[in-house]
Amino acid sequence: MKPKIYLDTSVISAFFDENRPDRKALTGHFFEKATTQFELYLSEMTLTEIANTRDEALRTKMQDFIIPFLVLTSTQEVNRLADDLIQHGAVPPSSVEDAYHLAMAIISGMDYLVSWNFKHIVRVKTQNVVSVVTTSKGYPPIDITSPQMLI
Repeated sequence: MKPKIYLDTSVISAFFDENRPDRKALTGHFFEKATTQFELYLSEMTLTEIANTRDEALRTKMQDFIIPFLVLTSTQEVNRLADDLIQHGAVPPSSVEDAYHLAMAIISGMDYLVSWNFKHIVRVKTQNVVSVVTTSKGYPPIDITSPQMLI
């Protein structure tokens, strides 16, 4: 069975980011490997964030790109865990979407959450809080990492 990866929106958008060619190249390399080595998942939140992309051409490219990925559906349990993660300081209250991505990955039993968001998600503080919260609530551990670090 392949390990399961939850992708937040930053990974999808980085694949098309002409302003950051280094990150775009790393993301492309990640997807070359990840599509054969892992099961790739998104959430309804990711779909919404992509749908809200103002650049119509970019939005269409991203929507077409994610077609093969599995989409996870939100639950009350995800929303509660996202609230808990905010209350415990994993992410600031202004970053509800980031808390949602974390909670969705945890509740869905993902092996990895992959993100380019170093401000709120891929950072030691978030990893420490997530570890404490998941352990206290009986959820399995999750590795939070960037595409570059995983492949």
